Amino acid sequence: MPEHDPGRSREALKALIRTVPDFPSKGIQFRDITTLIADANGLSATIDRLAAMASDLRVDKIAGIEARGFIFGTAVALRLGVGFVPIRKAGKLPVDCLEESYALEYGEARVELDPSIIDSGQHVLVVDDLLATGGTALAASRLLRRAGATVNDALFVVDLPELGGAASLKAEGIASHSMIAFDGH
Repeated sequence: MPEHDPGRSREALKALIRTVPDFPSKGIQFRDITTLIADANGLSATIDRLAAMASDLRVDKIAGIEARGFIFGTAVALRLGVGFVPIRKAGKLPVDCLEESYALEYGEARVELDPSIIDSGQHVLVVDDLLATGGTALAASRLLRRAGATVNDALFVVDLPELGGAASLKAEGIASHSMIAFDGH
């Protein structure tokens, strides 16, 4: 994608992401991608950029994390011509599934995966909207690996580097790739 096109530059896309101060608690700068995905040109340019980044990686399938990872992951999977694997919130799958719990700021959450849709050794790229501490992406990667997938990379629209998610992923052998970074959190 040409960087000279002001409507599609990284900075132009970054400007489409709304910052909501003091949400969900005082001192947090919430990065809201709703305004990005509501803009047709911004959404299209974001998918183009993510697909271009993913095309440089070995990818047999894309795994998207519920819910916003479904938006970006499905679109990237379509662009690359590969299948999509949904990583679901707890209790959403009607079949036997693998589960992985992870820590949240205020407690614990769980994600699930139908392991029957993964072939052993498939290279699966994890896709989500935002990388903060990395907890959700790590849980998804662990699930995929338990199902037999090879997970070497994760792709995000936004990275909040100060929260250490990229380092957490790297510690488990997963390279993180992000389109946009925001200082602070």
